Amino acid sequence: MTAGRAVPHPRIDLRKNVSARNRSHPTFEISMPRAKRTARTASKAKPAPASPAVVAPESAAPGAALLAVDLQDTLLGMLPAAEAKALRARAGLAISAAAALGIPVVFTEQVPAKLGPTSPALRKLAPPDSLVFAKNTFSALSDPAVLDALRENQIEHLLLLGLETPICVYQSALGALAAGFQVTVLSDAIGARRADDAAACLAALRHAGVHVLPVETVLYALLHDAGHPAFRTLVGLVKAADAAR
Repeated sequence: MTAGRAVPHPRIDLRKNVSARNRSHPTFEISMPRAKRTARTASKAKPAPASPAVVAPESAAPGAALLAVDLQDTLLGMLPAAEAKALRARAGLAISAAAALGIPVVFTEQVPAKLGPTSPALRKLAPPDSLVFAKNTFSALSDPAVLDALRENQIEHLLLLGLETPICVYQSALGALAAGFQVTVLSDAIGARRADDAAACLAALRHAGVHVLPVETVLYALLHDAGHPAFRTLVGLVKAADAAR
């Protein structure tokens, strides 16, 4: 290395139009575009319960959204008890942190008429105006309402978590890539009944160009340093999630 020469930091670029070649080399710092995200819309989504007006913080990552896939109690109950508990804690951390950082949260529910709604304990952690979509497709991005809402809100990068890793998470991640989004799967906030299936699918997603990173890695990359206004809030959320595991 030449003395005095600056070494650029690796980064996850939140821009939408990234070539397939660049996508094949995941890196570890999330950059934040200067353009502000437009206001969210509830078009085609299930309306949220009425609540007092809440002023959302300015997003720490304009253009990013947290997509919580099928976090329904019925599906969580199919996991081993210890894994389900850990998943609830890490998903709760991601959702709470997204709310604190002004990152929109979008929920999908797989056939909720049969499998029930998103776990109330997790749903309440998100902003009250968060979009919730019922779906029949395994890929969330195969539902036109979900895709339309993401594009209307100028979302470019999806932070993906939920169930089940080899089915809906896997297909949603690939669908998002095909639709032109960048995708980061939060590796400790997903779950599967069979660990071997999950490992094989995550390896395939990495090969396809999906970033696969733990929740805390992504959150601290968003803050960049301890001087961020949300740093103390995030530390508190991390400690609470650790205590809940």
